[in-house]
Amino acid sequence: MSMAGNLRKVTGRVGGLRRVARLARRRPRVDLSHPARSPLGSSVVNCVTYREGVRTPGGEDLVESVRRVRKSRDGFVWLGLHEPTNEEFAGIAELFDLHPLAVEDAVEAHQRPKVERYGETLFAVFKTVCYVEHEELTATSEVVNTGEIMVFVGEDFVVTVRHGRHGSLGPLREELESDPGQLGKGPSAVLHAIADHVVDEYLNVIDAVQADIEQVETDVFAETGARADPGRIYQLKRELLELKRAVVPLGRPLLDLADRPMRAVEPEIQAYFRDVSDHLLRATEQIAAFDELLNSILQAHLAQVTVAQNEDMRKITAWAAVIAVPTMVCGVYGMNFDHMPELHWRFGYGLVIGVIAVACLVLYRGFRRNGWL
Repeated sequence: MSMAGNLRKVTGRVGGLRRVARLARRRPRVDLSHPARSPLGSSVVNCVTYREGVRTPGGEDLVESVRRVRKSRDGFVWLGLHEPTNEEFAGIAELFDLHPLAVEDAVEAHQRPKVERYGETLFAVFKTVCYVEHEELTATSEVVNTGEIMVFVGEDFVVTVRHGRHGSLGPLREELESDPGQLGKGPSAVLHAIADHVVDEYLNVIDAVQADIEQVETDVFAETGARADPGRIYQLKRELLELKRAVVPLGRPLLDLADRPMRAVEPEIQAYFRDVSDHLLRATEQIAAFDELLNSILQAHLAQVTVAQNEDMRKITAWAAVIAVPTMVCGVYGMNFDHMPELHWRFGYGLVIGVIAVACLVLYRGFRRNGWL
């Protein structure tokens, strides 16, 4: 569709699209990058127009910003949303001519990382992760928390939809604005910055999870490792699996962005996606290594438990052998026979007790020497 056709489409539907503008005016915009500001005020986080990589003064509503950009054919609009409803997103989808399937994915969330093309619009899904701080790792500790960022990229717009209470793009926006040269390359530069930001967070979370794994490994191979709680190991494996589900599926989409020609992605930007893909490969390899390490730690823990049980059984067997001597002797002399050895001898009792004591001492020293006691 031509640029003039898009403009006529916007103008012809202005009655329905004004709902978006009224919504933005009625519910104040909230920048989630600032913790002091409540994220509950509106799904519209920010709406900014950029020309030649420079942020233009605000004050216009969304429809007016899009109209001006399309009329001048210069710059683009970056609209940021946080967990919008179907009603809130309907006018935006109509304004930017977004595909219904992509809109459904963006609103409902819980999608796998992917990149899809709908005409001239590119739709990308990224899983965001954050490390959950905890004083001590337990069998129920939450280690990794996940969210999602959906990105619609067109010729003159970027629409980001974020799900979850982490992964704010406010700091990323400020960083991009400090580099007008990069931001001036268009919406695909924003897409690359988001992908790079998400993958960098993967690496940060992986470093934090590594510290937890090292702590568990230290505890298992300590002197009391056999008594360590295996639930912590299983919990780490579950959290690592959640991290793996966020990281690994992104590999193929990033390769597509780096190698396959796409209208929404400038050829110059594709080289940057190759660098992001390399970082993701590193993250994927580390996750695989952590999974193998946790399997080894779990096997080592189970082996330690087995060894400890064997040691306990040896101790029990050794003491049973020591106790068997007096039990046998006393059992023999407990029989009601008249003619028993040394039965009527004055020193017979002392002799029997002495024999029992010597036999038990010999057995104890023998077991002690062999490490059974």
